[in-house]
Amino acid sequence: MEVKALHIVVQGRVQGVCYRASAKTRASELELGGWVRNCPDGTVEIHVEGGRENVDRFVAWCQQGPPVADVTGLDATPAPLQGMETFLVR
Repeated sequence: MEVKALHIVVQGRVQGVCYRASAKTRASELELGGWVRNCPDGTVEIHVEGGRENVDRFVAWCQQGPPVADVTGLDATPAPLQGMETFLVR
């Protein structure tokens, strides 16, 4: 299995809408590791790693987020692997 890691910044109405908890649930369903946190500028920052196909599925989910989110932008860039096996909300 090919493994990849991404650093993701999600913009829009993504704080106060259960984005982090929903991201954790989706990442766990896809057996991905990493973390998610709110940033002071109103964005959500994510590090995700795991199998390439499941990481791609996670990014596709991030472009929508939970039902009450309004994602207006997403920047995903390659990141170094951190060896994370679980997904954490920070």
